[in-house]
This record gives sequence, structure tokens and C-alpha cells, in this order.
Amino acid sequence: MTSLRFVERLRDLVDGVEVVLSDIWGVVHNGLESFPEACEALHTCRQRGATVILITNAPRPADSVQRQLRKLGVADETYDAIVSSGDLTRNFVADHPGKKMFWIGPERDSSIHRGLDAVMAPLEQADYIVCTGLFDDETESAEDYRAMMLQAREHKLPLICANPDIVVERGDRLIYCAGAIAELYRELGGEAIFYGKPHRPIYERAMALAAERRGRPTALDRVLAIGDSVRTDLTGAHGFGIDCLFLTRGIHSEEFEGIEQLDPASVKELFGHPPRALMRELRW
Repeated sequence: MTSLRFVERLRDLVDGVEVVLSDIWGVVHNGLESFPEACEALHTCRQRGATVILITNAPRPADSVQRQLRKLGVADETYDAIVSSGDLTRNFVADHPGKKMFWIGPERDSSIHRGLDAVMAPLEQADYIVCTGLFDDETESAEDYRAMMLQAREHKLPLICANPDIVVERGDRLIYCAGAIAELYRELGGEAIFYGKPHRPIYERAMALAAERRGRPTALDRVLAIGDSVRTDLTGAHGFGIDCLFLTRGIHSEEFEGIEQLDPASVKELFGHPPRALMRELRW
């Protein structure tokens, strides 16, 4: 294994790349403001002929994600399509008509069951749980849900995790996500089903959308993933067989502060499977 260096520009990595699968939160915006240079970089990729699919663990359908992007000033021309873990979770709900669902998450995620005629029920009467996040991610952590998860385990309820992220940036803070509750449930012996990165279905959906737009499938060696999470973005890309550009200014920023180059031992410790390259923040 060789040392890993930081690169300055996306343009140095995209020769021959036909499809870019870019994370959103931490790459395009931080939840409060967008990153203009990142948006410009993705838009330029499109102008040069690549197809850009935004691939996100947001627990909302793609149209809701697009509305948020517009509010943050991210132009529709930045990307070709969006695939969200919320879309895949909605497919699960739609495939289980008449089953009773207990929902864990903030009201802003209600689009997860919008238009699906989902049967909502209290935990003790439910057939399964959908978790889109914490009820109050400003003050709570997964530990606040331990008693609830123990009760769910006793009822042998599967938990459908609509956002596998453990934490995400909100401005300059890290807040807990649905993945934190799902991982606690697994530790307690419960069954958790994850939709989103690093799991394969979201990548398959993204590549299918890219094929629709390009008129043909794209070889995996011509695909580049971009993300800022080892657990979801890098692991998912490696598992799917595609290269990953890893951005260090996101949730792992403290681990990379002051580092210009990583030796082989550090690469293995931080990443396991190394990314193709490192970049502090996305720019063309």
C-alpha cells in the first residue's frame, strides 16, 4: 500500500469518468449553507459530459431533498438526478400494505410515508418500525431510546433504518441520525434493515438512473464516488467496486487536521480500504 496524498482539484481525477455518485450532506452543503465551489465542480463535470447522481442517506424522498437543495441555493443544473435512502424505505412501506408501522423521527420527515396509506400504530401494536431519525436530534442521543429498543426487541419488531448515518454535520456541530438508533438496536439483539449507503441497493438504483440518462450502462471503472464518511461513503463505494474521492473537511475533519500526507500504516488505520484520493473540500 502506498502513501495517500491530498489533491487540490477534481479536474485532476475525472479523465475517463462517465458517472459521478456524489454524497450531498458534507459535500454539497452542511445543512445550513451550500458550498458554491462544490456545486461548481459538479456542474462542470456535467458540462464535460459526465452524469452526476446525488446519492444520499436523507430519510426523505428525492423531491423533498431537491426542495431543500433549492432553499440552500443549489441549482438543479448541478446534478442529473437524486437517489435517497428515503425512496428505498418508501418502497418497503409500499410493499407491505396493511402492516402496522411505528415511526421514530421528527415531523419534518413525514414525507417518508406521504401518499402511501401507511397504517400508523403504537409500538406495542406495530408489525415493524421505520426510523428516520431522533424525535429531537438537538438534545437527544441513541441512549435515550434504549428502553424503547428493548421493548421493540421483546416484540421481535424489525427496524427499517431510513438513514444509516450515525452522525451528520449541522453547521459546525455533529448531530445523531437514525443509524445511531439502528446500531443500538442491533447491539441489543434486534433486527435492523438498512436502506442507503453503504448498502448495495442505493448504488444499483443510482447506476440505473445514470444508464437511463446516458442511454447505456457504464462500466464501474468509469464511476467515481465522492463522500466524507468512512462508514457509509467509502465502505459503500468499495463494496460496490468503484473508486472514491474522500473529502476530509466533513465529519472526520478533526482526524485530518494538519495532515498533508498519510503513510501506509495511517491509511490502513483510518480507512481500511483506501480511497483513490483525498481532498479537503470539493472544488474544480
